[in-house]
Amino acid sequence: MAWALKLPLADEVIESGLVQDFDASLSGIGQELGAGAYSMSDVLALPIFKQEESTLPAEAESKLLPFQYVLCAATSPAVKLHDETLTYLNQGQSYEIRMLDNRKLGELPEINGKLVKSIFRVVFHDRRLQYTEHQQLEGWRWNRPGDRILDIDIPMSVGIIDPRANPTQLNTVEFLWDPAKRTSVFIQVHCISTEFTMRKHGGEKGVPFRVQIDTFRENENGEYTEHLHSASCQIKVFKPKGADRKQKTDREKMEKRTPHEKEKYQPSYETTILTECSPWPEISYVSNSPSPAPGWAEPRSLLRGGCGAPPSARGSPSLPSPLLQNLLPTSTPQEAQQWLHRNRFSTFSRLFRNFSGADLLKLTREDVIQICGPADGIRLFNALKGRMVRPRLTIYVCQESQQLRELQQKQEDAEAVSSTGTGAVPTVYHAIYLEELTAVELTEKLAQLFSISCQQISHIYKQGPTGIHVLISDEMIQNFQDESCFVLDTMKAEASDSYHILLK
Repeated sequence: MAWALKLPLADEVIESGLVQDFDASLSGIGQELGAGAYSMSDVLALPIFKQEESTLPAEAESKLLPFQYVLCAATSPAVKLHDETLTYLNQGQSYEIRMLDNRKLGELPEINGKLVKSIFRVVFHDRRLQYTEHQQLEGWRWNRPGDRILDIDIPMSVGIIDPRANPTQLNTVEFLWDPAKRTSVFIQVHCISTEFTMRKHGGEKGVPFRVQIDTFRENENGEYTEHLHSASCQIKVFKPKGADRKQKTDREKMEKRTPHEKEKYQPSYETTILTECSPWPEISYVSNSPSPAPGWAEPRSLLRGGCGAPPSARGSPSLPSPLLQNLLPTSTPQEAQQWLHRNRFSTFSRLFRNFSGADLLKLTREDVIQICGPADGIRLFNALKGRMVRPRLTIYVCQESQQLRELQQKQEDAEAVSSTGTGAVPTVYHAIYLEELTAVELTEKLAQLFSISCQQISHIYKQGPTGIHVLISDEMIQNFQDESCFVLDTMKAEASDSYHILLK
């Protein structure tokens, strides 16, 4: 015998309505997720991608980029409306970057069913540090032996193939991936922003970095050199938990602002969209460690390592010649574009895409400032004219040694028999350029010339009246006359393997 519970009429109506609502809410589930029905336009409609709508230029609204990279970390709320987003990261923490295939149907068919290669870099955001990147990274390498600036957390990553981290490129990693498959790479940044600021009074403001991704496809020779897409975002890296505290501080500051002031700032987004940028120049930081030659070193690169770095770090070869070449009037528009990229003017490459070398060189200072703005305009004008910044102090030094004394004796002998026509052997001096005008900087420069470390120079003296030895100080260097000449005499310290240097 079956029993049935008879509900009151009102309850039956309520139950019937609930069932209909539940059935309606389920309708359509699974219809969009059939085989092959994965639509990037639906994905981009999610709230986490809304910020991209305001960052794309008007002419690009109808043109989707071939790839989309999403850093799963929240942006700072303390960024003004028209400024670039800023994202805080914790040192050593793994952060996901989603690699999304954003192509329309029929776009870039040559990569269908093939792998592409992406190169990740952590680079400096400030131009001042970009110019001294080699010096900064060599100093970091010396202070953190065995560590890397950028790493991939391979166990957590999905869809990456053949991940590589060149031991000589501490800030670069690369891997292959299939755009048709889900790909997420987890990165770890091990340097912090305050490691590249001058230590003066404590509490220094950290420098911003950039995470840049360049993606390439395979060429006919099987090499991944055909550029497809580049994008980057601005980050700051803090000690563990520091990024969370900074995000909380920024949020609390914004809450205290008036509604009118809040309108001037961007909202904080849960994820960071990497925005399109120019490809990174081919020339990148590579650590070179040649063995130092004994005695005097040849003229070094203008980029110097930190005091205490090994001779190999300070004595790395000069920058490749393309960076030092001036733009020529005979340069084609393509060569002019390459020159702009090499000299960190990629932002203006589109503006000058039809300019030849002669066109750029004809621009006046006022023209360039009007086109690029005051800061970048002056920098570009100086680069076009090949102007060099004069150092604050230049001194010339030569080494006094037994060999030099023998040379001087030969010169005196030659003067005595000058009738034979034998010329005097010239004394070779080396130029030292000082910017900071400190004893530490002078110690470092002399260590470069001797191909030794700064620790091996115990003290530097200047010979004073009646032959006394006066200890070199910052104030004394600041009062040196420009282009003064000195003879260096080295004396072995009694208690250690270090040396005293005397300027005569």
